[in-house]
Amino acid sequence: MIQANTDKRWLPLYEALASEVRLSILDLLAKRTLNVKEIAASLGLSSAIVTMHVRKLETAGLVSTRMVRKDGGTHKMCELSQEAVHIELPRLSSSLKSHEISVPIGHYTSFDVYPTCGIATKEKIIGQFDDPRFFLEPERMNAGILWFGHGYVEYKFPNYLVPGQRPAAIEIAMELGSEAPGTNEHWPSDISFELNGKALGTWTSPGDFGQSRGRYSPDWWPEWVNQYGLLKMIRIQSDGTYMDGQLLSSVVIDDIMPDRNVWTFRIAVQEGAEHVGGATLFGSGFGNYNQDILFKIMYQSSNG
Repeated sequence: MIQANTDKRWLPLYEALASEVRLSILDLLAKRTLNVKEIAASLGLSSAIVTMHVRKLETAGLVSTRMVRKDGGTHKMCELSQEAVHIELPRLSSSLKSHEISVPIGHYTSFDVYPTCGIATKEKIIGQFDDPRFFLEPERMNAGILWFGHGYVEYKFPNYLVPGQRPAAIEIAMELGSEAPGTNEHWPSDISFELNGKALGTWTSPGDFGQSRGRYSPDWWPEWVNQYGLLKMIRIQSDGTYMDGQLLSSVVIDDIMPDRNVWTFRIAVQEGAEHVGGATLFGSGFGNYNQDILFKIMYQSSNG
């Protein structure tokens, strides 16, 4: 999911959506992957015109493309790369204040992972594949991607609240997908989340995406491994816990027991889950979103 707002950097997204033709292309691609000629035939347009529209959708991050050899020729295959677009509008006023912090994915404070697994910086693989011992390498602090078959990674975010400040909502955003041997677009995985020891719920990732390269992945990154995930946002508030606006669980903000100094967040794939399809976490320099884990806490202050 794309999390957009009124910042000018999102203008290419809004421009991409402001076209009847491009909206029609999105509708077609929601049904199946198509090449440019197939889209052109469906819409009664030339391939050159469709290519221009597809390029705008690519720039906006709504569509991804890949070149495929078929029937003696090369075809540009197009597919949707997002589930939704969320636009946050500016608020006229709010009594809530907030703290926000970005935590690199290599800054986990605890882990217990099992193959298939691995970890890499923007420059190289750390150690070798499928050896959990390399998750302890000091270089892991610079990691931009990590993956595991089952187990967990755990992060600690500083708690900057002081006496008189009460949490009203917490948001955690990250790029996430499954972990299959190689890649597999249809590889469901039940990924669960905890905050301060409280289970927030489970999301089933649809697959381990690799049909096209991650937009920000380094040039040396192999084609046959994880390329990108889905941008997911968990929000814990007074009436429940939501993921991308959909109810994830009945856990409310008051159910989370605060620690004096830290918030502890765990991402896990339980060995006994229905779909044990692993997890891949993408950070800065990998995947389709150039960001690490974003943790935001909104709070009310008794002294205003």
